[in-house]
Amino acid sequence: MNIALIIISAFLLLAVFLGIRSTKGKDMDLEQWTVGGRGFSGIFVFLLMAGEIYTTFSFLGGSGWAYGKGAPALYVLMYIGLSYVVSYWLLPVIWRYAKEHKLVSQSDFFVSKFNSPYLGVLVALVGVIGMLPVIVVQLKGLGIIVSQASYGAISMQTAVWIGAISLTIYVMLSGVHGSAWTAAIKDIVMVVVICFLGIYLPLHYYGGFQPMFEAVHAANPDFLKFPDEGYSMTWVISTVLLLVLGFYMWPQVFSSTYTAKNEKVFRKNAIISPLYTLMLLFVFFVGTAAILTVPGLEGEDVDLSLLRLSIETFDPWVIGIIGGAGLLTALVPGSLLIMNTATLLAKNIYQVFAPNTSDKTIGKLARLFVPVVSLLAVYFTLHGGATLSNIILMGYSLMTQLAPSLFCSLWKRNFINKYGAAAGIIAGLAVVAYITTSQTTLVDLIPSLPQSWNDVNTGIIALVVNCVVMIVVSLATRRKHGLAGK
Repeated sequence: MNIALIIISAFLLLAVFLGIRSTKGKDMDLEQWTVGGRGFSGIFVFLLMAGEIYTTFSFLGGSGWAYGKGAPALYVLMYIGLSYVVSYWLLPVIWRYAKEHKLVSQSDFFVSKFNSPYLGVLVALVGVIGMLPVIVVQLKGLGIIVSQASYGAISMQTAVWIGAISLTIYVMLSGVHGSAWTAAIKDIVMVVVICFLGIYLPLHYYGGFQPMFEAVHAANPDFLKFPDEGYSMTWVISTVLLLVLGFYMWPQVFSSTYTAKNEKVFRKNAIISPLYTLMLLFVFFVGTAAILTVPGLEGEDVDLSLLRLSIETFDPWVIGIIGGAGLLTALVPGSLLIMNTATLLAKNIYQVFAPNTSDKTIGKLARLFVPVVSLLAVYFTLHGGATLSNIILMGYSLMTQLAPSLFCSLWKRNFINKYGAAAGIIAGLAVVAYITTSQTTLVDLIPSLPQSWNDVNTGIIALVVNCVVMIVVSLATRRKHGLAGK
């Protein structure tokens, strides 16, 4: 066993230890397991939300996009920064309502607002379908990190299985408490590693940031600007809009919101977090530094750029620390995603059809769903393709379909009812599925549109259809049933 693998294993054991230790003296019922008894301080809420955002995509996918796409990678900085602005007003409202009604999942919010358990089932299904690809991203990223950092001693497939088994045990034992404590270690290590790599590698290979960009520009003058087609400014603007609207639609974000002790936490985080986002610039610097030093990576292999360059540059013990940091970026968000998927399956789907099931039984069932979710994620990880960034974007297209009905539910005079909300969500999902499978573009549907409209993100098209259907169905059924959300 090489030194890199020993260090990575030590990080994994530390995370599991912290997860088990974090539950000491706590009665791990469903509320403690999922939302930490609603008693987390500002620092833990900040770390949990950062843990969901700065994942293996930030570690590998961000550098992969800088390596493979160039300027369009900046969309990541744009949407995360703007999303924090939204959180300043949105999250305190969600937190107050959730605390008043003792909610533990995102689906609970829709059930309570629209007085419809079956709408909750639909929302839970969307959450499960949307989160599975993102769990795949974490396992795939973890597999890449362990396989590469171990210098091939552990295969990608073996690493995925080890990661899935570790995540399963970790989540079943510790729930959100373990994620919060591990997030503290993860963020410290990740910030140090990414900032070091983002500064050292450009200096080492090019003599500075300016010479690096000059060398890349000389090799490919178009690489550092937005293309006229494909990942154009039309794509960037529509994608940023989609991702800002969908940023807080993820079930694990809802449950992290519920953990806060008070609503002031969110406003403080909204002020501090955009500065924290600047760390992603260093990820882009690493990907850019790799363009000329490890050329020839294509397709899914662009996600290897950070690790390939690091392996060529550093001794094995340094690679072990980099691999350990990467492992934690998979473990924290992966645990939150699996926990929330299992909770939705147990509480918001199973319990609706078995209403006499006690909360204690639902808590046990949620834990039993954890290995089921993990096995599904392993299957799709080992049998799926696409880069990490494309998988994440697909998940956003799905999850953002919940945004129109959720935002409308916050109005004092909400005229959207459960029928409109459900119809809009289903219509949006159907459009995403149709356009994705048929490869149809907006100009194919409406030939009179300018060619640049081909680059509009699929999720935005679905969102427009969603809103139209939601409003029309709500107005039509409102007259008939006289029902609307709270």
